[in-house]
Amino acid sequence: MIDLIDVFWALVCLGLLVVITLSALLYSTSSRYPDILRYEEEMQFKCGENLLTRKSFPKISDAPEKTLSVIIPAYNEAERLPPMLEECTQYLEKRCKEDTSFTYEIIVVDDGSKDRTSETAQKWAALYGQDKFRVLTLVRNRGKGGAVRLGMLSARGESLLFADADGATHFPDLEKLEEALAASRVKNAFSVVVGSRAHLEEQSVAERTFFRTILMYGFHTLVWLFAVRGIRDTQCGFKLMTRDAAIVLFTSLHVERWAFDVELLLIAQKLRFAISEVAVTWTEIEGSKVTPFWTWLEMGKDLVLIWYRYLIGAWAIRASLKEVTRCQ
Repeated sequence: MIDLIDVFWALVCLGLLVVITLSALLYSTSSRYPDILRYEEEMQFKCGENLLTRKSFPKISDAPEKTLSVIIPAYNEAERLPPMLEECTQYLEKRCKEDTSFTYEIIVVDDGSKDRTSETAQKWAALYGQDKFRVLTLVRNRGKGGAVRLGMLSARGESLLFADADGATHFPDLEKLEEALAASRVKNAFSVVVGSRAHLEEQSVAERTFFRTILMYGFHTLVWLFAVRGIRDTQCGFKLMTRDAAIVLFTSLHVERWAFDVELLLIAQKLRFAISEVAVTWTEIEGSKVTPFWTWLEMGKDLVLIWYRYLIGAWAIRASLKEVTRCQ
């Protein structure tokens, strides 16, 4: 039986979304190309004994130096980060032993956390060395999209992966994404592979309240109407791409919060990048920063803004290396 209270709140949510979106369209301003402004501290990482020395991060327009870069955005993740880093580093170290040509780096991007996220991550940097593990501490909170972007712009990998700090996705599934990327990059150097939880949707619907189910399907509908088609799960925090693709995507990205994945995939589709979707193992981890009402409301607003601003030409895509170099 349908709960009338859930229906009421779903309608309130949709109404507020319309109001906020129309207000944003009328009053907000944004540059045609995204501003990639970084504080001086964000362009360097701590290294050396007692972390007293600072070195500059490289630029994504530089030649690659590693096989794989793993970008981990983290906001107040001091508690959930250690198990994820333990699994991640053990898996990657095992890969290095099995294949001596495989090299990697991990960049944890502390998105202006109020807890000890950076200090927690620095323990792994001390353990594995700054060539393999670096911590990028943002001066202020930018949102997940902003954190991923700045991590990507500082990476050295031929392939680049971003993965959520909660460890909901298991790292051995990376091999599935790598196989798909290798197959697509033969034809297209601009390739993206999306980890997907779509195969788990039936189970998740059964476990959700009616209100959360309405919000989920409402968001999927907005994505289909205003932005991306053909990708069943745009929001899974486990995406792998070639360096060429990352250069274009993350120097063109405007949205810095939860809906950044949608804009990223929209840009990729507009430029006819090779995009694959691969099913991955996913486990619900307690402590999510997503709140069912306000986060999804913000994402819905951003979806309409993405569609509208690209439609009228207010936003544009940086598609040349010359533009990329200049913007950094």
